[in-house]
Amino acid sequence: MPEITTAAEITDLRSALAFLASVPGQLVSTREPVDPVAELAGVYKRVGAGTPVAPPTRIGPAMLFENVKGYSIPVVVGVLASRLRTALLLNSSIDRLPFDLLEALNHPCPPVVVKGADAPCQEVVIRPPFDLRTLIPAPTNTLLDAGPYFNMGLLRAEDPETGEPDVTIHRLCVQGPDLLSVYFVPGRHIDQFRIKAEKAGRALPVSVSMGVDPAIYLAACFEPPTTPLGFDELTIAGGLRRRPVELVECVSVAAKAIARAEIVLEGEILPGERIAEDAQTNTGYCMPEFPGYLGKAQKSLPVIRVKAITHRRNPILQTIIGPGEEHVNLTGIPTEASILRLVESSMPGRLRNVYCHSAGGGKYLAILQFRKASESDEGRQRQAALTAFAAFPELKHVILVDEDVDIYDSNDVLWAMTTRYQGDVSTVFIPGVRCHPLDPSQSPDFSPSIPVESVSCKTIFDCTVPYRMKERFRRAEFLDVDVSRFLPE
Repeated sequence: MPEITTAAEITDLRSALAFLASVPGQLVSTREPVDPVAELAGVYKRVGAGTPVAPPTRIGPAMLFENVKGYSIPVVVGVLASRLRTALLLNSSIDRLPFDLLEALNHPCPPVVVKGADAPCQEVVIRPPFDLRTLIPAPTNTLLDAGPYFNMGLLRAEDPETGEPDVTIHRLCVQGPDLLSVYFVPGRHIDQFRIKAEKAGRALPVSVSMGVDPAIYLAACFEPPTTPLGFDELTIAGGLRRRPVELVECVSVAAKAIARAEIVLEGEILPGERIAEDAQTNTGYCMPEFPGYLGKAQKSLPVIRVKAITHRRNPILQTIIGPGEEHVNLTGIPTEASILRLVESSMPGRLRNVYCHSAGGGKYLAILQFRKASESDEGRQRQAALTAFAAFPELKHVILVDEDVDIYDSNDVLWAMTTRYQGDVSTVFIPGVRCHPLDPSQSPDFSPSIPVESVSCKTIFDCTVPYRMKERFRRAEFLDVDVSRFLPE
């Protein structure tokens, strides 16, 4: 890999890895043979997966497995499994990440199409017959997984009626030599494209780009209402890098792929065809999902027929552990930007920052840092929480804290909940609201207040001090001392 010393030089996965290699503690490589079936994920669980993976786990470096048993393709995991590393890759900082994404959203840069000869992802073209299972080391996270999964496959398709594009990460289970199942959470845009094509009796052409610039993955995880149907998230990635994302026409289907991807699967979602997610194993499970539990296999999923495989010379497969800090950052940081955007538009200058906490997998739990400037701001903090629920309907819990609380320090947040919160007056319940379907507590079996699956009681925990009492809650102020005199390096 070329020597990359600044984030501004990152254009793809391999330049991102070269950059991380120059930063101590951010990337480790191993040539120890590793089995892609459960072992690879088991290793990274301890090295760097992070919450909500069950302990023992931690936030650690990204890891490149150079010697995957039975394959010539190495596998990298955890590229975005640290908020600090994500910030480094985007030339940002831990607290500035959502603001930088918001800046890119406000200054989009549309993608451009390049010729196949100029697209590294088409340096090698493989046409049928082929067998995905022997060519690419798709990992199995646990021994109960439905099968091997491509978990960082960036699916791109276009609306069959309008031509408007969408890119999203969806889990793809390998079902045969040239067959994948794809899981769509209800309402996802590419699923809407699939439904339109299916009603017309047509297949939907798609590309699956794997191993791309981290900025592209982050941008692709924006959701409505920030990015409504027809919005091209690649324009946000272009805004982040201040240069357009390069696309290329696929060689076998009428779709476009990320030109600098490591590996591209080209194919079609077949009309009317469905498959059980665990059709090859009958385990009853799919894979570890972002809330931290082993998910149930879906009984009937759409099918992608792969028509061609293209890749760079000496490609690298990028993957992700289902739950963990990488999912938190991929989904949480764009959500933070969306919440900041909506709240700022309704009450400028009040919301200081947002953190989608690891415990919620980047989706269920947000901590809002709110500034009350006057007595008339009392109650606005709860309005901000309601706006956050509107900005991101899959959000379940909001914790409100004052501007003197470090939202990235769970101890500080719990301190605020302990000393600035009274359950009977500081809690707002919003029952009977649809949330994300993967929360296992959203069931009538869990609570008689829940009428049907996937309906939840959303909750606001107001841990802010009443404005009239601010002086009583002033934190002890210590002398600001330069400790370097006492702790020399």
